[in-house]
Amino acid sequence: MPEENKKLSFEEALSRLETVVRKLEDGRMPLEGALELFAEGIQLSKICNKHLEDAEQRISILVTGAGNGIDLIETKSFTAAREDAGSEL
Repeated sequence: MPEENKKLSFEEALSRLETVVRKLEDGRMPLEGALELFAEGIQLSKICNKHLEDAEQRISILVTGAGNGIDLIETKSFTAAREDAGSEL
């Protein structure tokens, strides 16, 4: 994978990953080209995952600091948090 791909923003990596997936799903690519694209897709997926992990860590830090003197060390997955929010409606 080219070095510049490692410095992609989340949005750039996700957009490129979507393009890679569309090309692979098309099924008209030779095997070698498909394998190269698949490898790129794996790397792009790792980049996206790293950005999401970093964002989750930052949110955890913000939530911890928002306790007005009380440390709120409660981390939930985004899915669990969304489900909790939905039950409060």
